[in-house]
Amino acid sequence: MNLPQFPDREAGTSLIEMVVAVLVLSIGVIAGFQSLTQSQKGIGGELPRLLAQNVALNRAEELQLLGAAVGASLPKSVVMGGLVWQVDVEQAQTEAMFVEARISVSAPDQPGAVYVVYAPVSAPVELSQ
Repeated sequence: MNLPQFPDREAGTSLIEMVVAVLVLSIGVIAGFQSLTQSQKGIGGELPRLLAQNVALNRAEELQLLGAAVGASLPKSVVMGGLVWQVDVEQAQTEAMFVEARISVSAPDQPGAVYVVYAPVSAPVELSQ
């Protein structure tokens, strides 16, 4: 029985080639995980941003229904989604006898929202009780 002879001993892969291949694959996997982490952070911040927008839109509706004069006495903080939102309203009179209200909503360690609305100075219609 004749055993096969291997005249060319450099036909296989060396240990150095294997280490380089593992290193390149490891860098690719780490980059993939970094991308996944960033996308999770972006998706996770969407709910508080949506809540802040809803608080701002609610305040804008209140200003349009009640008028800017009554709207100035509305509470400066609102609880929504288990968070306490700080609502700041900056008002400026326009030439058309409306009030431009810039509504800024924020909460600690959360994304906020800014909304601009034009509201009448007083309630446009009398609210019945």
